[in-house]
Amino acid sequence: MTNNDVLRGVRYALALSATAMTEIFSLAGQTLAQARIINLLKKEEEEGFVTCPDALMEDFLRGLIIYRRGRQEGKPEHPPPSVGPLSNNSILKKLRIALVLQEGDMLAILQQAGNPVSKAELSALFRKAGHKNYKECGDQFLRNFLKGLALRYREAAAR
Repeated sequence: MTNNDVLRGVRYALALSATAMTEIFSLAGQTLAQARIINLLKKEEEEGFVTCPDALMEDFLRGLIIYRRGRQEGKPEHPPPSVGPLSNNSILKKLRIALVLQEGDMLAILQQAGNPVSKAELSALFRKAGHKNYKECGDQFLRNFLKGLALRYREAAAR
């Protein structure tokens, strides 16, 4: 799954406006014009499409955590970027942190999306790479999780 797909999915699920997206990026130290954000949200075949690099996606996720939970005292303002490419597992972890989701919440979200998983399968996604029970998060799993988020948060907003 591309970073642009994740960005679009999170924006849709949480019903974030362009102004909110700008604020989220600024909380992580990125100053992006709304026009650039709109280009990041476009599909590949649309004119003006811009690819979202891993570093920018990490900044968005870090900003989303601050936007949803607030800044933590004693933490560095801008932590160093991670080494290597951004994995689906990392994206899933950061979304879990930002949205304050417990294991039961995540299982319910995945159930709602039509992708029920066991507790063991879910916990394997959050293990450290190299652990004997570590499981890589596939694109379809992340896509289903974003679908479940949209169902959960958009239904709650419609009520």
